[in-house]
Amino acid sequence: MSDQALKILKIAGMAVAAFGLLLLLLSPVIGESITPGSLWWIEPVAYVGVAVFILGSLILFTAFQLVSRRTFESADDRTWSQVTQDYFDTFAHDMGRPLRRILGKQREARALLNETGEVTPHMVAELLDEIENQAPNFRLMIENVRVLVDLEDESAGPMIEPVDAAAIVRNVSDRYTPIARERGLELVWWCEPSEFGLVYGDGSALDHVITNLVDNAAKFAEGHIEIRLTRSESTYLVRVWDDGGGIAESHLAHVFDRGWTPELSARSEKESSGLGLFIASSLSERCGGELLVESKQSKGASSAEHHTTFTLSLPLDNRPIAAG
Repeated sequence: MSDQALKILKIAGMAVAAFGLLLLLLSPVIGESITPGSLWWIEPVAYVGVAVFILGSLILFTAFQLVSRRTFESADDRTWSQVTQDYFDTFAHDMGRPLRRILGKQREARALLNETGEVTPHMVAELLDEIENQAPNFRLMIENVRVLVDLEDESAGPMIEPVDAAAIVRNVSDRYTPIARERGLELVWWCEPSEFGLVYGDGSALDHVITNLVDNAAKFAEGHIEIRLTRSESTYLVRVWDDGGGIAESHLAHVFDRGWTPELSARSEKESSGLGLFIASSLSERCGGELLVESKQSKGASSAEHHTTFTLSLPLDNRPIAAG
């Protein structure tokens, strides 16, 4: 297949996937126009939108597989990890564009409804909130796959640069505050000292580790999540604490295992991939740090003390020491 044909196939896949998501977004409006005063058509239109999005994703995936196969055949000097990393970088970029457009339309729709002062049907408001809240999860899913591929490349290392750790923590907190609020949770963060200053490390890896930890906390917290950033003479710590039910002591040794989830021990259906904490721990080690977990489960009627804390420890200056 020619380069032009592959390009057309990719564009077609992105267009179909974007149309499917847009159809899902507009399902309340379309359903209302078909049968005014009735919500009966909203759910079928939403199902059609999901089906169209899946079809577009399959087309896009096929196009990237063809591109990847051609790359393997013409670049013998490149490793599998390098080629696959390029593949997922492109995939994440191309999927990010329609996602940003959909989120832009979601914000426009919400702003229009606020300006007109019209009474918004409850289902429409819920759908707009769900699109906004699921966007960070969608981004994290794509980024986890990209980082997982990168971790397979043993020759890869951290990208050391001056990093504003406090700004990264604040950005992660800002992304998850709406999600926490939707779930009835309070999310707060603080750093000590308040003027934290710069550290030398991999800012992208730091952001990804904290994002996975906060995402995990948001799934299990009962009312409160706290992110704390502190420093010592040679290291800095990021602690993510939540007041969830806690992790069983027998499970603590396995929380960073690849693909492990608590459901495996009970032989029940997995509720997550089990990759987030594995990736966070692996990235921490690659950056010269350590990720630890401490948890306490409630016992009997006393539930005030249950919690889970993940502590990320990284060097303040991860630059290699110059020889001589």
